[in-house]
Amino acid sequence: MRIPFELAETLAVVVDEGTLDSAARRLHITPSAVSQRIKALEEQLGRLLLVRSKPARATEAGASVIRLARQTALLEHDALAELGADPADAALASVPLAVNADSLATWFLEPLARLAQRHPVVFDLHRDDQDFTAGLLESGTVMGAVTSRAAPVPGCRSSVLGAMRYEAVATPRFAARWLAGEPLAALTAAPVVDFDRRDDLQNEWLSDQGVDPARPPRHYVPASNDFATAVRLGLGWAMLPRFQSHDAIERGELVLLGGRPVDVVLHWQQWNLRSPLLDAIADEVVAEGRRVLAPVR
Repeated sequence: MRIPFELAETLAVVVDEGTLDSAARRLHITPSAVSQRIKALEEQLGRLLLVRSKPARATEAGASVIRLARQTALLEHDALAELGADPADAALASVPLAVNADSLATWFLEPLARLAQRHPVVFDLHRDDQDFTAGLLESGTVMGAVTSRAAPVPGCRSSVLGAMRYEAVATPRFAARWLAGEPLAALTAAPVVDFDRRDDLQNEWLSDQGVDPARPPRHYVPASNDFATAVRLGLGWAMLPRFQSHDAIERGELVLLGGRPVDVVLHWQQWNLRSPLLDAIADEVVAEGRRVLAPVR
Protein backbone atom coordinates (compact mmCIF):
# COMPACT_ATOMS: atom_id res chain seq x y z
CA MET A 1 0.00 0.00 0.00
CA ARG A 2 1.29 3.46 -0.92
CA ILE A 3 0.20 6.88 0.28
CA PRO A 4 0.17 9.35 -2.64
CA PHE A 5 1.99 12.51 -1.58
CA GLU A 6 -0.49 14.82 -3.33
CA LEU A 7 -3.36 13.36 -1.33
CA ALA A 8 -1.46 13.44 1.97
CA GLU A 9 -0.47 17.04 1.30
CA THR A 10 -4.09 17.94 0.63
CA LEU A 11 -5.13 16.51 3.99
CA ALA A 12 -2.44 18.56 5.74
CA VAL A 13 -3.55 21.74 4.00
CA VAL A 14 -7.19 21.17 4.98
CA VAL A 15 -6.23 20.81 8.65
CA ASP A 16 -3.92 23.83 8.46
CA GLU A 17 -6.56 26.03 6.82
CA GLY A 18 -9.52 24.71 8.80
CA THR A 19 -12.00 24.33 5.91
CA LEU A 20 -12.15 22.71 2.49
CA ASP A 21 -12.89 26.07 0.87
CA SER A 22 -9.77 27.69 2.34
CA ALA A 23 -7.66 24.65 1.40
CA ALA A 24 -9.00 24.85 -2.15
CA ARG A 25 -7.90 28.47 -2.47
CA ARG A 26 -4.41 27.64 -1.23
CA LEU A 27 -4.09 24.63 -3.55
CA HIS A 28 -5.70 26.45 -6.52
CA ILE A 29 -8.29 23.74 -7.06
CA THR A 30 -12.02 23.54 -6.38
CA PRO A 31 -13.50 22.57 -2.99
CA SER A 32 -15.05 19.57 -4.74
CA ALA A 33 -11.60 18.43 -5.87
CA VAL A 34 -10.30 18.78 -2.31
CA SER A 35 -13.18 16.67 -1.00
CA GLN A 36 -12.59 14.03 -3.67
CA ARG A 37 -8.90 13.80 -2.79
CA ILE A 38 -9.67 13.31 0.92
CA LYS A 39 -12.33 10.72 0.10
CA ALA A 40 -9.97 8.85 -2.23
CA LEU A 41 -7.26 8.75 0.42
CA GLU A 42 -9.70 7.53 3.08
CA GLU A 43 -10.97 4.78 0.76
CA GLN A 44 -7.45 3.74 -0.13
CA LEU A 45 -6.35 3.50 3.52
CA GLY A 46 -9.67 2.25 4.84
CA ARG A 47 -9.59 4.81 7.65
CA LEU A 48 -11.43 7.99 8.53
CA LEU A 49 -8.77 10.69 8.32
CA LEU A 50 -10.67 13.95 8.67
CA VAL A 51 -13.41 15.13 11.01
CA ARG A 52 -15.38 17.56 8.87
CA SER A 53 -16.05 20.03 11.68
CA LYS A 54 -15.38 23.75 11.82
CA PRO A 55 -12.47 23.93 11.93
CA ALA A 56 -11.68 20.59 10.31
CA ARG A 57 -9.43 18.35 12.38
CA ALA A 58 -7.50 15.17 11.79
CA THR A 59 -8.32 11.85 13.37
CA GLU A 60 -5.51 9.87 14.99
CA ALA A 61 -4.95 8.09 11.66
CA GLY A 62 -5.10 11.41 9.84
CA ALA A 63 -2.42 12.85 12.12
CA SER A 64 -0.05 10.06 11.03
CA VAL A 65 -0.68 10.91 7.38
CA ILE A 66 -0.15 14.63 8.02
CA ARG A 67 3.14 13.88 9.80
CA LEU A 68 4.24 11.92 6.72
CA ALA A 69 3.23 14.80 4.43
CA ARG A 70 5.21 17.34 6.43
CA GLN A 71 8.28 15.12 6.66
CA THR A 72 8.16 14.39 2.92
CA ALA A 73 7.87 18.09 2.08
CA LEU A 74 10.85 18.85 4.33
CA LEU A 75 12.97 16.11 2.74
CA GLU A 76 12.01 17.36 -0.73
CA HIS A 77 13.15 20.84 0.23
CA ASP A 78 16.48 19.50 1.49
CA ALA A 79 17.00 17.38 -1.64
CA LEU A 80 16.36 20.35 -3.96
CA ALA A 81 18.82 22.43 -1.94
CA GLU A 82 21.47 19.70 -2.26
CA LEU A 83 20.83 19.52 -6.00
CA GLY A 84 21.55 23.22 -6.28
CA ALA A 85 18.07 24.36 -7.22
CA ASP A 86 17.84 28.11 -7.76
CA PRO A 87 16.35 29.56 -4.54
CA ALA A 88 14.45 32.10 -6.64
CA ASP A 89 12.62 29.27 -8.40
CA ALA A 90 11.98 27.17 -5.33
CA ALA A 91 8.89 27.49 -3.16
CA LEU A 92 9.63 28.62 0.37
CA ALA A 93 9.54 25.74 2.82
CA SER A 94 6.83 26.23 5.44
CA VAL A 95 7.96 25.02 8.87
CA PRO A 96 5.32 24.81 11.63
CA LEU A 97 6.69 25.36 15.14
CA ALA A 98 5.08 25.58 18.57
CA VAL A 99 6.14 28.08 21.22
CA ASN A 100 4.86 29.40 24.54
CA ALA A 101 3.56 32.98 24.65
CA ASP A 102 6.32 34.46 26.83
CA SER A 103 9.11 33.05 24.67
CA LEU A 104 7.35 34.31 21.55
CA ALA A 105 7.06 37.79 23.07
CA THR A 106 10.67 38.00 24.26
CA TRP A 107 13.43 35.94 22.60
CA PHE A 108 12.12 33.39 20.09
CA LEU A 109 11.67 35.57 16.99
CA GLU A 110 15.29 36.72 16.75
CA PRO A 111 16.75 33.31 15.80
CA LEU A 112 13.92 32.82 13.30
CA ALA A 113 14.70 36.17 11.69
CA ARG A 114 18.35 35.13 11.25
CA LEU A 115 17.26 31.82 9.73
CA ALA A 116 14.91 33.53 7.27
CA GLN A 117 17.82 35.61 6.01
CA ARG A 118 19.86 32.51 5.18
CA HIS A 119 17.24 29.94 4.15
CA PRO A 120 14.19 29.95 1.85
CA VAL A 121 11.76 29.32 4.70
CA VAL A 122 8.59 30.71 6.26
CA PHE A 123 7.41 29.85 9.76
CA ASP A 124 3.91 28.82 10.82
CA LEU A 125 3.92 29.51 14.58
CA HIS A 126 1.46 27.86 16.96
CA ARG A 127 1.23 29.51 20.38
CA ASP A 128 0.29 27.45 23.40
CA ASP A 129 1.27 26.97 27.02
CA GLN A 130 4.71 25.35 27.41
CA ASP A 131 3.04 22.41 29.15
CA PHE A 132 0.95 21.67 26.05
CA THR A 133 3.19 22.41 23.05
CA ALA A 134 4.61 18.87 23.11
CA GLY A 135 1.14 17.60 22.20
CA LEU A 136 1.39 19.48 18.91
CA LEU A 137 4.55 17.50 18.14
CA GLU A 138 2.82 14.24 18.97
CA SER A 139 -0.05 15.02 16.62
CA GLY A 140 2.26 15.97 13.75
CA THR A 141 0.96 19.55 13.73
CA VAL A 142 4.45 21.01 14.21
CA MET A 143 8.02 19.93 13.49
CA GLY A 144 9.59 21.55 16.56
CA ALA A 145 8.46 23.03 19.85
CA VAL A 146 9.58 25.00 22.88
CA THR A 147 8.21 22.92 25.72
CA SER A 148 8.54 22.30 29.44
CA ARG A 149 8.61 18.56 28.72
CA ALA A 150 12.12 17.14 29.07
CA ALA A 151 11.48 13.54 28.00
CA PRO A 152 11.54 13.28 24.20
CA VAL A 153 8.20 12.91 22.46
CA PRO A 154 8.24 9.58 20.53
CA GLY A 155 10.13 10.14 17.28
CA CYS A 156 11.70 13.39 18.54
CA ARG A 157 14.89 14.54 20.21
CA SER A 158 15.15 17.01 23.09
CA SER A 159 17.69 19.67 24.11
CA VAL A 160 17.56 21.86 27.21
CA LEU A 161 17.31 25.59 26.50
CA GLY A 162 17.43 27.10 29.98
CA ALA A 163 15.08 28.49 32.58
CA MET A 164 12.69 31.38 32.11
CA ARG A 165 12.73 33.09 35.51
CA TYR A 166 9.53 34.73 36.77
CA GLU A 167 9.30 37.18 39.66
CA ALA A 168 6.26 38.64 41.42
CA VAL A 169 5.90 42.33 40.54
CA ALA A 170 3.41 45.18 40.78
CA THR A 171 3.36 48.94 40.42
CA PRO A 172 4.40 50.96 43.49
CA ARG A 173 0.91 52.45 43.65
CA PHE A 174 -0.76 49.04 43.53
CA ALA A 175 1.59 47.69 46.22
CA ALA A 176 0.89 50.67 48.47
CA ARG A 177 -2.88 50.29 48.06
CA TRP A 178 -3.26 46.52 48.29
CA LEU A 179 -0.17 45.04 49.89
CA ALA A 180 0.70 47.37 52.75
CA GLY A 181 -1.15 45.41 55.42
CA GLU A 182 -0.70 42.00 57.01
CA PRO A 183 0.81 39.85 54.21
CA LEU A 184 -1.61 36.92 54.19
CA ALA A 185 -4.71 39.08 54.35
CA ALA A 186 -3.34 41.49 51.76
CA LEU A 187 -2.50 38.78 49.25
CA THR A 188 -5.91 37.21 49.73
CA ALA A 189 -7.62 40.46 48.70
CA ALA A 190 -5.18 41.87 46.12
CA PRO A 191 -6.24 41.32 42.45
CA VAL A 192 -4.08 38.92 40.44
CA VAL A 193 -3.45 38.99 36.69
CA ASP A 194 -3.51 35.52 35.08
CA PHE A 195 -2.75 34.78 31.44
CA ASP A 196 -5.61 32.27 31.24
CA ARG A 197 -7.18 29.56 33.38
CA ARG A 198 -4.26 27.21 32.73
CA ASP A 199 -1.72 29.72 34.06
CA ASP A 200 -0.56 28.41 37.43
CA LEU A 201 2.54 30.58 38.01
CA GLN A 202 0.73 33.03 40.28
CA ASN A 203 -0.88 30.12 42.13
CA GLU A 204 2.52 28.54 42.75
CA TRP A 205 3.89 31.79 44.18
CA LEU A 206 0.79 32.32 46.36
CA SER A 207 1.11 28.79 47.74
CA ASP A 208 4.73 29.52 48.64
CA GLN A 209 3.48 32.52 50.66
CA GLY A 210 0.96 30.33 52.49
CA VAL A 211 -2.05 31.84 50.68
CA ASP A 212 -4.89 29.76 49.27
CA PRO A 213 -4.69 30.45 45.50
CA ALA A 214 -8.48 30.21 45.20
CA ARG A 215 -9.01 33.30 47.35
CA PRO A 216 -7.74 36.36 45.40
CA PRO A 217 -9.84 37.99 42.62
CA ARG A 218 -8.55 37.50 39.07
CA HIS A 219 -8.07 39.40 35.83
CA TYR A 220 -7.49 37.24 32.71
CA VAL A 221 -5.36 38.78 29.95
CA PRO A 222 -4.50 36.11 27.33
CA ALA A 223 -1.68 37.83 25.41
CA SER A 224 1.87 38.11 26.69
CA ASN A 225 2.58 41.76 25.90
CA ASP A 226 -0.92 42.82 27.00
CA PHE A 227 -0.49 40.76 30.18
CA ALA A 228 2.67 42.70 31.04
CA THR A 229 0.95 45.97 30.14
CA ALA A 230 -1.93 45.12 32.49
CA VAL A 231 0.54 44.76 35.36
CA ARG A 232 2.32 48.02 34.45
CA LEU A 233 -1.06 49.80 34.40
CA GLY A 234 -1.79 48.58 37.93
CA LEU A 235 -4.63 46.15 37.25
CA GLY A 236 -3.01 43.60 39.53
CA TRP A 237 0.21 41.85 40.45
CA ALA A 238 1.66 38.91 38.50
CA MET A 239 4.73 36.83 37.79
CA LEU A 240 6.63 38.42 34.90
CA PRO A 241 9.74 37.13 33.14
CA ARG A 242 12.80 39.23 33.82
CA PHE A 243 12.84 40.01 30.09
CA GLN A 244 9.62 41.96 30.55
CA SER A 245 10.12 43.46 34.01
CA HIS A 246 13.81 44.41 34.27
CA ASP A 247 13.66 47.82 32.58
CA ALA A 248 10.43 48.81 34.34
CA ILE A 249 11.96 47.86 37.72
CA GLU A 250 15.06 49.93 36.91
CA ARG A 251 12.83 52.93 36.11
CA GLY A 252 10.81 52.46 39.30
CA GLU A 253 7.61 51.66 37.38
CA LEU A 254 7.43 48.20 38.96
CA VAL A 255 8.60 46.81 42.29
CA LEU A 256 9.50 43.30 43.31
CA LEU A 257 7.14 41.72 45.84
CA GLY A 258 9.77 39.31 47.14
CA GLY A 259 9.34 35.61 47.59
CA ARG A 260 11.01 32.84 45.64
CA PRO A 261 11.33 33.35 41.87
CA VAL A 262 9.69 30.63 39.81
CA ASP A 263 11.92 29.02 37.17
CA VAL A 264 10.25 27.30 34.22
CA VAL A 265 12.79 25.06 32.50
CA LEU A 266 12.31 25.04 28.74
CA HIS A 267 13.43 22.48 26.18
CA TRP A 268 13.61 22.39 22.41
CA GLN A 269 12.12 19.26 20.89
CA GLN A 270 11.98 18.45 17.18
CA TRP A 271 11.43 15.51 14.90
CA ASN A 272 14.34 13.08 14.94
CA LEU A 273 14.73 13.49 11.19
CA ARG A 274 18.01 14.08 9.39
CA SER A 275 17.30 17.43 7.74
CA PRO A 276 19.80 20.24 7.18
CA LEU A 277 17.01 22.82 7.47
CA LEU A 278 15.59 21.38 10.69
CA ASP A 279 19.10 21.06 12.12
CA ALA A 280 19.81 24.70 11.27
CA ILE A 281 16.62 25.74 13.08
CA ALA A 282 17.62 23.70 16.13
CA ASP A 283 21.13 25.19 16.18
CA GLU A 284 19.81 28.77 16.12
CA VAL A 285 17.00 28.26 18.64
CA VAL A 286 19.10 26.26 21.12
CA ALA A 287 22.02 28.71 20.92
CA GLU A 288 19.70 31.70 21.49
CA GLY A 289 17.86 30.01 24.33
CA ARG A 290 21.07 29.13 26.12
CA ARG A 291 22.35 32.68 25.61
CA VAL A 292 19.36 34.54 27.04
CA LEU A 293 17.70 32.14 29.49
CA ALA A 294 18.91 31.43 33.01
CA PRO A 295 21.12 28.36 33.46
CA VAL A 296 19.30 25.33 34.79
CA ARG A 297 20.18 24.72 38.42
